[in-house]
Amino acid sequence: MKKLRFTELTVLSLAAMTLTAGLTSPAQTFAQATEPTVPFQILVFNYTKASPENLAVAEQEAGRILAEAGFPVTWLNCPVTPGGSATCRKQVEAADIRVRVVSLPEQSKKLFHDSVFGFAMAPAFASVYYESAERLAKLDDASFEMPVILGCVIAHEIGHLLLGPNSHSASGVMQPQWERKQVQQAMTGRLLFTPEQMKVIRAQTQARTRLQIAGTLQSQQ
Repeated sequence: MKKLRFTELTVLSLAAMTLTAGLTSPAQTFAQATEPTVPFQILVFNYTKASPENLAVAEQEAGRILAEAGFPVTWLNCPVTPGGSATCRKQVEAADIRVRVVSLPEQSKKLFHDSVFGFAMAPAFASVYYESAERLAKLDDASFEMPVILGCVIAHEIGHLLLGPNSHSASGVMQPQWERKQVQQAMTGRLLFTPEQMKVIRAQTQARTRLQIAGTLQSQQ
């Protein structure tokens, strides 16, 4: 198989595209017309060597993929040591999503394969393995692709929270195994949720919005 390669210009072009793609996407236009515009805040806890700069790129890409599906988000990076904002320390509520970027346990590394991205615990917790993004980037011998791939992995695990059990698919970001084809789709911004998955995610957007409103009203009483 011919080995796919991407230049660093591809990453720069993708970064620019992620800032504008949602403005013209039919899926996002529909989502904006029918759903709340207030984004969900996702708390991120980074337990790995991922730099703040790489994590920011990953969050931007994951956010773009989720927004395409009608689930707008913002990100709050929380310290993994005691302290931080009150939001980072608050009790987990039903509508919350928290993402941990973690390293694969040492005892599991011998069993690791590229289809292991992390795990999700409904309704609020998603964990992603930093090594999964690293190894997928090495398929192209291009470590600079790692942040974008990490963003796709984050979107994949959040997808499990929004779509429920047995949510893998034959195409798109919820494919259970990624190879060079999926890496190429990720690097060109085409590794997205399927139209059927987007319908489910839009319904989740509405359901989680109702939970947020109910929680806010309860806290005000």
